[in-house]
Amino acid sequence: MRGRPFLAPLGLVALLALAPVATQSNVVLNFLIVTLIISIVAQAWNLLGGFGGQFSFGHAAFFGMGAYVSALWQMRLGLDAWSGLAVAVAAGAALAFAIGFLAFRAGLRGSYFALVTLAFAEVFRVLTNSVDFTGGAAGLLLPLKIGAGNLQFSDRTYFYWLVLLFVAIGLLGVTAIRRSRFGAQLVALRENEEAASALGVDVLSVKLKAMALSGAMAAAAGVLYLQYFLYIDAQVVFGSWISVEALLASIVGGLGTVLGPVLGALALHGLGELAKALVGGVPGIDLAFYGAVLLVAIAFMPGGLIGLAKRWRAPVRARSQLPARKVA
Repeated sequence: MRGRPFLAPLGLVALLALAPVATQSNVVLNFLIVTLIISIVAQAWNLLGGFGGQFSFGHAAFFGMGAYVSALWQMRLGLDAWSGLAVAVAAGAALAFAIGFLAFRAGLRGSYFALVTLAFAEVFRVLTNSVDFTGGAAGLLLPLKIGAGNLQFSDRTYFYWLVLLFVAIGLLGVTAIRRSRFGAQLVALRENEEAASALGVDVLSVKLKAMALSGAMAAAAGVLYLQYFLYIDAQVVFGSWISVEALLASIVGGLGTVLGPVLGALALHGLGELAKALVGGVPGIDLAFYGAVLLVAIAFMPGGLIGLAKRWRAPVRARSQLPARKVA
């Protein structure tokens, strides 16, 4: 019974691992790689917003920090990609901790906290777009050096499995957090911060831990994005799109759930691609579709896909538990 909460995440990862076996299409693999990278950022957002109730509009700051630190580490210092990944994750955690410290010490919460995170993301976008050291508006193009040591692969299948490994780490890590004392404290803050503080929860410490972990996960996703496309610029990795998609995937999948961000990202991007296929040639049709999906999710699926599945399963379970009628 103790290991049952880990069965669903492991089952989802095992199912996704079969994708390269089912198809060798580069289009499908590209879709899955990008979607799963987004799901990692969504999982990072969900840890802070879904479990802790601290809604952020600026996770692009941590995503972009991870991508730029890793790129500069390799291009300016000539060091390897693996150590760049470690440094980028640490930089993302440090940035999130610093933003959280400034915001939470000032007593900001709710929409005020969300706007502060959005402001920081915009500041970093403007700065990296203006400074020559970061490539300015031209961005940074990572040299092509195929090899596992450089986190570059000639076959997309290997990179897909690498991304899936990070997804698995995120799923299992969040599952462990959910069952831990720290996870219970996060949920307590989400439900009633004053009551949690009265019960002895160190509110600032718990929030800062959640911020650091969330920032580290988002930065790792930024590194994966860099290593896959080998090019970044400020408009892309610090753009508001990543923050919006992380938030949408969590809401559509189910706030405060383990599988929600991954399922939400798959559903959101799948429907977006379907919309582009059905209404081809219309710029931004997928973004308009995302907005429509969000409205539907809020109106009819307050618990997201996970909540919808639970509502469908409840009557079936209730009927299965009814006592059998005696035959006369």
